[in-house]
Amino acid sequence: MSSNGARRSKAANETMPLDTLGRPLHDLRISVTDRCNFRCTYCMPKEVFGREYQFLRREQLLTFEEIARLAWIFVSLGVEKLRLTGGEPTLRRDLPKLIEMLRGIDGLRDLTLTTNGSRLGELAQPLKDAGLDRITVSLDSLDDAVFRAMNDVDFSVSRVLDGIDAARRAGLAPIKVNMVVKRGVNEQTLVDFARYFKGSGSIVRFIEYMDVGTTNGWRLDDVFTAAEIVAAIDHELPLEPAEPQYRGEVANRYLYRDGSGEIGVISSVSQPFCGDCTRARLSADGRLFTCLFATTGHDLRRLIRDGQTDVEIARSLRSVWTRRGDRYSELRAAQTPGLGDKPEMSYIGG
Repeated sequence: MSSNGARRSKAANETMPLDTLGRPLHDLRISVTDRCNFRCTYCMPKEVFGREYQFLRREQLLTFEEIARLAWIFVSLGVEKLRLTGGEPTLRRDLPKLIEMLRGIDGLRDLTLTTNGSRLGELAQPLKDAGLDRITVSLDSLDDAVFRAMNDVDFSVSRVLDGIDAARRAGLAPIKVNMVVKRGVNEQTLVDFARYFKGSGSIVRFIEYMDVGTTNGWRLDDVFTAAEIVAAIDHELPLEPAEPQYRGEVANRYLYRDGSGEIGVISSVSQPFCGDCTRARLSADGRLFTCLFATTGHDLRRLIRDGQTDVEIARSLRSVWTRRGDRYSELRAAQTPGLGDKPEMSYIGG
């Protein structure tokens, strides 16, 4: 038996319990870097993440071997899906090597990646060859002027669309395309966005502008709600609601009535879905967060580098999940005060 196989069988002697709200852990999102080549105004505003900003040092990042080891343990405890995030994950050197390491995990059903699409032209085929199943691309408008203003580095829409085409040719499908909708910025382009991808085989997901982190100047008035998004599209491209495909699915699904595909709408602000959340997040420096809006993380890097065994780490993970009671979006919706500062999206991953 390989060392990985031995590790897997030992860790699997204990299973992951439910959290305090009866939720299992099925989905782990792994940030591989806190760096990004975009400065999207709702995520990494340039006035905060400028030239002087101190990103994580190389020695602070989990190595590929450490990421793979933790992933083995998580999967042995019941995780079925791994999603690589950032920052921008394609900036991490030799990323296909990590994909190949993760692909070898027995019991892993889905290995995906979220990217801004800027490097897909060159990386789509190597990522697929290494074992990546599919991708999600962040693209906030097809209006080039609007998109350049939002990414704030003058990156064109056409280059992202070229990356999506490269991913489609490589077989990274179905491709999901995420659009964050911010009132007064890009909501006027969302119907054209839906129309462009309708019938293409790609699934568009519209995301309410969320209060992740503390640096993006979030205001409730800036939220273009899920109901408004659906109404705008349905007015021109008739929709009908569809059932979720699995427990914990973050997007509400809508089918085009003419049978030409579907969209999703993620409504964390106006219609919280904490009750079915089955996700956890691992930051690039090895901190485990049990909610996108959590204020503290659990240091798994220290456990690894202090020499703890896989069984000991698995027991720590079970202990963390057993105590989990996160429901930030529901609390926010109830206007509950005192929730504290939250880590930035670029650090914790989307």
